[in-house]
Parts: sequence; C-alpha cells; structure tokens
Amino acid sequence: MGGPGRPGMGAPVQKPQNFGRSAKRLLGMLRPDALWIALVVLFGVVSVALSVVGPKLLGQATNVVVAGFVSMQFKDLPAGVTKAQIIQQMDASGQGQLADMLRGMEFTPGAGIDFARLGSLILTVLAIYIISAVFMWLQGRILNIVVQRAMHRIRMLVEDKIHRLPLSYYDRMQRGELLSRVTNDVDNIGQTLEQSMSQVVISLLTVVGVLIMMFLISPLLAVIALVTIPLTIIITVLVARRSQKLFIAQWAATGVLNARVEETFSGHAIVKVFGHQKDVETDFRRENDAVFRASFGAQFVSGIIMPAMMFIGNLVYVAIAVVGGLQIASGLISIGDVQAFIQYSRQFTQPLSQLGSMANLLQSGVASAERVFELLDESEQTPDADPADTAPDEASHLAFDDVAFRYLPDTPLIDGLSLSAEPGSTVAIVGPTGAGKTTLVNLIMRFYDVDSGRILLDGVDTRGMTRADLRARTGMVLQDTWLFAGTIRENIAYGRPEASEQDIVDAATAAYVDRFVHALPDGYDTVLDDEATNLSAGSGS
Repeated sequence: MGGPGRPGMGAPVQKPQNFGRSAKRLLGMLRPDALWIALVVLFGVVSVALSVVGPKLLGQATNVVVAGFVSMQFKDLPAGVTKAQIIQQMDASGQGQLADMLRGMEFTPGAGIDFARLGSLILTVLAIYIISAVFMWLQGRILNIVVQRAMHRIRMLVEDKIHRLPLSYYDRMQRGELLSRVTNDVDNIGQTLEQSMSQVVISLLTVVGVLIMMFLISPLLAVIALVTIPLTIIITVLVARRSQKLFIAQWAATGVLNARVEETFSGHAIVKVFGHQKDVETDFRRENDAVFRASFGAQFVSGIIMPAMMFIGNLVYVAIAVVGGLQIASGLISIGDVQAFIQYSRQFTQPLSQLGSMANLLQSGVASAERVFELLDESEQTPDADPADTAPDEASHLAFDDVAFRYLPDTPLIDGLSLSAEPGSTVAIVGPTGAGKTTLVNLIMRFYDVDSGRILLDGVDTRGMTRADLRARTGMVLQDTWLFAGTIRENIAYGRPEASEQDIVDAATAAYVDRFVHALPDGYDTVLDDEATNLSAGSGS
C-alpha cells in the first residue's frame, strides 16, 4: 500500500523504563477485585499466623523431652527433693555453669517425660499446620481467580485498542512485533502476577510474623537476624539496576525475532523460490543470538540474588547457633526456645531470599507490562463527528476538493488534488508503483484523514460522517486477499452478515466463483482453514 515517503516497517524504539510507575499501573489493573484481594491478604495473615506459632510449640515439646531426660538423672534422689535444692547443691559443689543451665529448664526431679503434655503439643501443632495449609490453598485459589480476571481485562483492553488504532500504527509496526506484545508480553504479565503476588504477600507476612516471635523469644538473637534485611535490600537494588536493562532488551529482541519468524513463515514459498534460505537463516541466527545474549545476561545477573541471600542466611544461622548455645549455657534461654529460634531464622531468611530472587521475575513482568502499556497509550484515530453527517442513501458522486496529504510532514505526496467521479462512470487511476494510487483509496475509506481540502460524497464531507457509515457505502477489493477460518458462505457474507442466501450466491456468481464452489464436496459449507491454505489459489510461471 503505498506512496513514497511512507513510514518504514521497523521495530519501535524502546522508551526509558520506569519500574515504579509501570508496576503501580499494573497493580491498578487489580483494583476491580479489591475485595477479593483483601480476602487473599486476610487468609494469608491467618495462614502465616498459624504457621509461625508451630515452631514455638515444637520448641515447647522439645523442652518437655529435655526436661524429662534431665529429671531422670535425679531419680535416685530422695523423694521430695526440689529443683531449687539441686541447683543450690550444684552451686555449692562448684558446678555453677551446669546449675545456670538447669535454671533455664522446667523439670521435676525423677518425674520423667510428660507424655500426655508432649502428645497434646504434637497434636496441636499438627492441627495448626493442617488449618494453615487449608487457608493457604484458599488464598492461592482466590488469587488465581483475581489474576485471571485481571488478564481477561488486559486482553480486552488490548483487543479494543487494536480496533481504535489508526492504520498508520500498523504501517510502522511489524506484525510479529505487535503479535509479540499481544501474546508473549501479555502471557508473561499473567505468569508474573500469578507466581509473584501470592509469594510476595506470604513472604512479607512471614517476615513480620517471624520477627515478632523472634523478639518474644530473644531480643538479642532477633537483632542478629535483622542484619539480613539491609544486606538483602542492598544486594537486590544493586542487582536489579543492572538486570532491568537486560530484561527490557530481552523482550525487545524477542519482539524482533517474532517479527522475523512471522515474516519468513508467511513468505516461505517466496523465500524458497528465490533461494534466500541462507540469508533468512543468517538473519534468524543473528536475531536469535541477540535474544540469547539478552536472556542469558538477564537471568545470570538476577540469578546472583538467591545464592547471595543463602550465603547471608547461613552466616546468620551460624551466629544464632553460637550465641544461642552460650545463652543456653548461661541459663538465659531454653534448648527448645533456641531450637524454635533456629527454625524461625530459617523461616525469616527464606522469604527474604524468595523476595530477592523474585526480583528477576518482577522485572521481566513489569518490562512486558510497559510494552503493553505503550500499545495501550498509542494515539488513536480521530473520533467520529458527533452528531455525524450522512450522505443520501443512493449517494454516488465522489469528489476530491483541493486535497493535500502527506504520510510524513516533511515528505510531499499529494498537494492540491481535485477530481470527480460522476455517478455511473468508471474512473481508473493509473500510475507507477508508489505514485499514490492506494493512498487515494485509503483517503476515501478514511484509513487516513486528509491534511487539508475535502473529500465529498454527494456534497457531504466524509470527515463529518462516521467511519462505519462511510465504509458501509463503499466496496473495496484489497491488493492482498485474505480469507478467514470458516465456511465459504461466512467469508462471502463477512461484510454483510445479514445477507440472504441469494445475495451470497449472486455475489459469488458476479465474482465467477459460484461454479468453482459447487464443484466442492460441501459447496458453500466448505470450511476453510487459516488463510484458506486448503484451497488452491492457482499458480503460474
């Protein structure tokens, strides 16, 4: 479709990425389901609250077992000897360190293990973990519904936007690049929301809940565990700054590669006929290598976060074990509490590591979201006039009145054109390729609006009419034929769904295809596949 100076077919330039703004806008897509999201958070709070209580109760169970074993060491003592008397005796005999450790334990000399209390604690922990798992499942179920609804809305916004974009947008955007945004990027957004939202909510709640329990057990050990937070933030920020650029490059390169694949596959026969397989393979290899380099770099850099977090967590684990052991020896804390604290330290560092490792997923999703938002923010075609003019029902006189038009402001194309097509006449517009023949048809159909002058249909300026009204009065045979998946009858009636059977047959007869259709086994009910590849379009040499 053409005319000199028409915008070239190239991949759009990437705008600077704004993570915060794009992420905020993406989360705004979830606003219609705010009540469901509140329920997700509530279920998450209940699930996490129950799960963080578990280690504390298990620590108490450990204390019961340890106290039972310690008490058995004094079974040979006379009945009625108390814990205080045993400790006093140890202090007097120079066993002060052992006495300090026993002070942190609750036991009755000679009583043995309290299996009733031990069983009660274990059953309580089991019930807590089961209920926590149920709430976790409910949270995941609801969140999945919320995310799928959000993706449905995004797809509908994209679909509606595509129909409101001017033809000039499709002229400058490669079809494969557009398909990549509509399919790959939208799917990546869905995967990001589905995988990250639940994990982010649970991880943040777990960090808060575990931190509370750690301070309740031992403020000193809790302060040691807190060292991981600033280290996690610093590492995540440093890595995110570098990997974000690589994720943008990854999805941009993916769009270019998809455009190349779509173009090559659509014109596969031509590529084969003219022997361009080697050239196509070279181009594909170059663009595939660009995707590989960007993807590998993004994943490699962002993948540094998890091992770094694990290393920090292990250091904190060692510090807690050493300090906790010293506190047990001093009688400041029980063995069960240290055991619980070590479990909490794992629960504390694990969500921090997960939050850090999710940085690459979030960056990838937000990069895709920005590409989709760029599509949604594209300038739309000028709205139809309201109220709109209308031409007479039998309108048949078309006139160009001093029309000027340019695809690019600095590239002249049409200036001062006036012509008239009288009713009942046949007008041919003849000229070499690029002279602007198709451009005139585009202006008549209002695929583009004129820069100045008027196009009149029986004296009515077409810019004052709705596009639907104008195009309903105009028949256009495109240079490139396209048949949709469906029956031959449905394809013929595509422009007039209300057409009768006779109208369809008359149209097919006028186009000299009626006889061919009747030769098919199913006639007008013959189902065409995508692009009608199951019909022969003829060949020539």
